[in-house]
Amino acid sequence: MPLKFIDHDSQEYAQMIQLRDSILRKPLGLYFDPEELTREKDDVLIGAFEDDNKLIGCCLLTRTGNHTCRLRQMAVSSNLQKKGIGASLMTFAENVARDRGYETLTMHARKSAVGFYQKFGYTIASDEFFEVTIPHYVMEKKLR
Repeated sequence: MPLKFIDHDSQEYAQMIQLRDSILRKPLGLYFDPEELTREKDDVLIGAFEDDNKLIGCCLLTRTGNHTCRLRQMAVSSNLQKKGIGASLMTFAENVARDRGYETLTMHARKSAVGFYQKFGYTIASDEFFEVTIPHYVMEKKLR
């Protein structure tokens, strides 16, 4: 399963939007705002691929400070969840963040995914809050 960077506005990015929409947005009755997608041009876009061209998982890294970035929009194809793709994406994203000089990785984790992130050493750093209509927590991990 190749993991690689995705260029904004590429055909792979179109696959990324479609996967994120089907896994993260449509089940909640939500859709992407075009301005939100435009802002992603400065993010690190990461994809997991099957056969080098079919996107099966993805996430983004968004700079939030000099030494901090935020993991966002982690999604894995429904029929492939719990097969290690999310774990591979996490490891890759952490290594990329570390290589780029970030010391802390944060996220807004859905309450249902807290256990997954805790397995990677993330801790809850906030009270529960609602985002995109469902409960979340800020989670974080020191990379250095």
